[in-house]
Amino acid sequence: MPAFRRRRAVLREALPCENPAHDARAAPAMITPPALLEEMRAVGALLQAGQFPPARARLERVVAEYPDFVEGLRLLAGTRLALGEAAGAEALLRHALELDPDWPPTLTTLGELLLAAGRTEEAEPLLQRAATRSPADPRAAWVLARLYTDSDRPAQALEIVAPFCAGARLDAALAAQHVGALTALGRAQEAVALYGERHARAPDDPAVGQALALALGADGRAGEAGQVAERMLKRGARTAALWLAYARGLLAEGAGLRAEEALRESVRLDPHLVEAHNTLAQQVWVRSGDLQQATASIDAALARYAEDDALWGAKAAILQGGGDARAAYACLAPRTQRAHAAPALLVRAGLAALEFDPGVALELAERALRSAPDGTSARTLLVAAQLGVGSAAAALEHCEQLLLASPDDQYLIALYTTALRLLGDARYAALCDYRSLVLPLMLNPPAPWADLAAFLADVRTALNRLHDPDGHALLFQSLRGGTETTQDLTRSGDPAIQALFGAFAAPIERYLQHIGRGTDPLRRRNGGGWRFNGSWSVRLRDRGFHTSHVHPRGWISSACYVELPGCMTEGRTDEGILSFGQPGIITSPPLEPEHAVRPEPGMLVLFPSYCWHGTVPFTSPQPRLTVAFDSVPAAPRG
Repeated sequence: MPAFRRRRAVLREALPCENPAHDARAAPAMITPPALLEEMRAVGALLQAGQFPPARARLERVVAEYPDFVEGLRLLAGTRLALGEAAGAEALLRHALELDPDWPPTLTTLGELLLAAGRTEEAEPLLQRAATRSPADPRAAWVLARLYTDSDRPAQALEIVAPFCAGARLDAALAAQHVGALTALGRAQEAVALYGERHARAPDDPAVGQALALALGADGRAGEAGQVAERMLKRGARTAALWLAYARGLLAEGAGLRAEEALRESVRLDPHLVEAHNTLAQQVWVRSGDLQQATASIDAALARYAEDDALWGAKAAILQGGGDARAAYACLAPRTQRAHAAPALLVRAGLAALEFDPGVALELAERALRSAPDGTSARTLLVAAQLGVGSAAAALEHCEQLLLASPDDQYLIALYTTALRLLGDARYAALCDYRSLVLPLMLNPPAPWADLAAFLADVRTALNRLHDPDGHALLFQSLRGGTETTQDLTRSGDPAIQALFGAFAAPIERYLQHIGRGTDPLRRRNGGGWRFNGSWSVRLRDRGFHTSHVHPRGWISSACYVELPGCMTEGRTDEGILSFGQPGIITSPPLEPEHAVRPEPGMLVLFPSYCWHGTVPFTSPQPRLTVAFDSVPAAPRG
């Protein structure tokens, strides 16, 4: 499910609009006095400094003298909103729209006010008008794109921002939304090509360089993104997004401490940048294993911006990602009680509640859907919660609707099959025929290795260099008690790791032949071709395990066993085995695993990405070292 995203404050941070005396009807048949222009410049300075009470006082005098001054009314509304007077601000903005229904800044400001109040259906048409008028308001386009991204509508986000990104002068914030929308639609490589070409033509343009760095990062090329960001920073560009891209490049190189410094600079420049807070929390957590330290930067931002729902949502996600779902829910619960709580906040709280009380999650999902009926994340939460409270038939109906729009979403397919299983529907057996669809295969040692044991020894040495022996498990992941690599292993320059991924090709092609073609969610995508779509290594320690999970953006997933503890190789117990079928969410009634594979060193297990799978904890001082990847359809090789 998508991540929780922020909406910035309604009050625009810029100076008053270029025509501060908008419109001509402010004083019929006369030119605006120079004194008014000077007064508006003074107001702009106060607003930029965050001095809202004196700005309001001056604007009240202006509006008293010029009651039809549209821009004065809009800015006065903004100051009142900043001071907590939402009702008065709305009344002023609606009066300004009566005077001039087409002034984009007023449409945008009112749209943002309504959006912040959870009145999305009223806000969206206003923002649409502002973003498509002539002249169009870029701020409205940015807010709309965030709204569409929050509600899982990337195609609409792309439609609204693409025209703004086609001109010679690029707005960095809108370009970031453009890249995000293309990525959500599976077109990250298109974004790389587009902004790569523009960067070649304008290598010193900071907005273009930032967009290219974001696109490369979205395409899984964090190292290249970091290099572009570093060049732009050296040329004098200083943006939070560039520092974030640079930090992620450093993380891909294993330079954790330098990355942490860069991330702190990113959140200093933009305390609202949730992605930077998340990445910083991840790095601090891996280093310390302490949730209080991991949330320190976001707590500092919340001390200054206590009304920023997105920051609260990010903190909750970090707490839940660190294994404390109850604390995640508790930090959001007071904000969910508000009458117009934002749907994204309700969903974030619901995701936390889903781990311990599906009934609470169900209530939050229903509230979110009442505010935003088309919200995919809210409806997906609704399905999972319904499975938890025993309403499998209702969950199945909603899931079928969701799959019409996203037929390849592996998490949705997993919820669908879970509903079928709870209902005793015969379709479940075909979709989750583990004996047929889970295929263990032994690797053949690639040249120049003479035998499998020697090859695995070199792979083990290469992988162990990437694992911090004192590190902690990543946030937001299924593993407990171990470490996971952060770089895409398919891009590794190590000969043994390169050879390992070369050795995966034959088993994958055998698997495609094994499953054949058909109309079900797995086989209908089998055109004979494939490509890797993310890869990593996991090193579990004593008592480590994986919670049951699926791979939402995969098609065929895997587990390759490089090193196993003695308790597993001797086969005395079920410790460390790979199990299938037990959902990673609460269900009513509870469902148990249905299939298991006992791993061996050199074994590659391939299975559909929608299959629930996890591992049993093991007790041993020896580690359990694996490599995993997802693959997705592509043109046939050769």
